[in-house]
Amino acid sequence: MVECQFYTSSSKSIWDDFVRASKLALFFFERDYLEYHADRFLDASLIFYKDSKVIALFPATRNGQALISHGGLTYGGLIFEPGVRSADIQEVIGALCTYSRANGFSEILYKSVPYIFHRHPAQEDIYFLHNLHNARIVRRDLSCAIHLQSRLKLSKGRKWLLAKARKAGLQVTDSRDWSGFHSLLVDALSRHGVTPVHSAVELEYLHSKFPENIKLKTVSHEGVAVAACLLFVFNNVVHTQYLATSEVGKELGALDYIIEHCIEMSKTAGYDFFNFGISTEQQGRYLNQGLIAQKESFGARGVCVDFYEISLDD
Repeated sequence: MVECQFYTSSSKSIWDDFVRASKLALFFFERDYLEYHADRFLDASLIFYKDSKVIALFPATRNGQALISHGGLTYGGLIFEPGVRSADIQEVIGALCTYSRANGFSEILYKSVPYIFHRHPAQEDIYFLHNLHNARIVRRDLSCAIHLQSRLKLSKGRKWLLAKARKAGLQVTDSRDWSGFHSLLVDALSRHGVTPVHSAVELEYLHSKFPENIKLKTVSHEGVAVAACLLFVFNNVVHTQYLATSEVGKELGALDYIIEHCIEMSKTAGYDFFNFGISTEQQGRYLNQGLIAQKESFGARGVCVDFYEISLDD
């Protein structure tokens, strides 16, 4: 029989060790990442046991009567070890619903992890949620990724901009100038009426905790940073968490140059996918055609990110 408990800090090492060995070994499921913004979210993470052994984790937050997986993350869902069988997954999901209902939740918002991040096939959860617990998709975003070992060709326009950047003698370098990067990012995003999720202090802190997973690349011109790319590096995926360029950088093709550099670097290093993230707005209902066209010009194509709602009143 599966037993479920709320996570407490005394189980930090158990949690992190399980994440690192799991089918979805994404570093942002580890507690140091989940808790860097603990002041913004009320943690309600769960640990599942069977025969006194941890069998699954559920990174989650509470918002009123809703259990959300996880309010501070793009992806979420249940985390299982590689050898888990479907019968145990079915039992864990049943225990999740029963425990949540008993603890005053009326619904679960379940964010699935796109298949490109799976170390092993891991979609039993959405099968059981849909067929046994009447989960319905309430949001679907469209992300974009490049399959690095069978990449589509660059568009002619993208080739032209890359040639322009090379002619200008631009070079990509590693950086730890989090304050300078954040200023460039704020300026770039302000042109679209948005602000970064992370502060410069948070980025520096997260890099200190995950130096192999969080990488900052920049391009400078005449001593000034004109483009930057913040990468989140996973087991088989390199993800662009933030991209930013100045007006000078746009003229020089600096953003195109740094993106292409990171793509080629990821391919050479043996990663499977280079992921750009979503191009959708308004809860997934509006597709930013200009944004997705830019990503497609590098050879990226669509990957869905689904959000499920499970009503516990049914």
